[in-house]
Amino acid sequence: MAHKSPIILAVDTSSLDTALEWVACTSKYISAYKLGLEFFLSFGGEGVRRIAEVSDAKLFLDLKLHDIPNTVAGASAAVAALTPAFVTVHASGGRAMISAAVQAAPLSDITAVTILTSLDDDDVKEIGYGAGALPSAVNLAKLALEAGAKAIVCSPLEISAMRQNLGKNFAIITPGIRPADHSARDDQARTMTPREAIDAGATYLVIGRPITQHAISGMQRMQDAAAKIVDDIYSGNSR
Repeated sequence: MAHKSPIILAVDTSSLDTALEWVACTSKYISAYKLGLEFFLSFGGEGVRRIAEVSDAKLFLDLKLHDIPNTVAGASAAVAALTPAFVTVHASGGRAMISAAVQAAPLSDITAVTILTSLDDDDVKEIGYGAGALPSAVNLAKLALEAGAKAIVCSPLEISAMRQNLGKNFAIITPGIRPADHSARDDQARTMTPREAIDAGATYLVIGRPITQHAISGMQRMQDAAAKIVDDIYSGNSR
């Protein structure tokens, strides 16, 4: 039996037809679809509307806005008409910038990206943060929530610390999710299995290639991959 899962599927493709096919194929198992910067620059608002037409799932508009407050406010207002459930901004843009996005898109959950999952402690320190990835991410999340953000994006390895330090009244969205049998190398430095992330306190899991890579073998294989991850999350899960 299909579950409406906590999975946000990353729709990372340069073909709108392919994106629509992926959405139609997986909508039984997916709670939201992540449309990133490449998708938005390629297909614009019309592409977002086309995705919305083929599924009743939420839309996660992952633009990672990061600029002066007035510019981010304008960008947030521009995409608000597309009614995405989530719009991402970089928490490192600061309190005023996050607040500006919140005010400009009141019907969307402004979602603050803390430390990218492609960065490890050495990378974070090289950039100039005074602490490692974990304390830096917690500090950024705290700032973002105080500024009005409703959700944060963090590494799965930071979920427990987020919950312990910041409570339960916000959504944690985590990329860097890899099923135990996923062996392909990619650009995620800090990963966790779906069940581990949910047990740690994640609200949503961003998953892309572990599902979409199977499309090359046919839509049924891709659907089966999504179904297996959902089964792994719920089977024996006490949450």
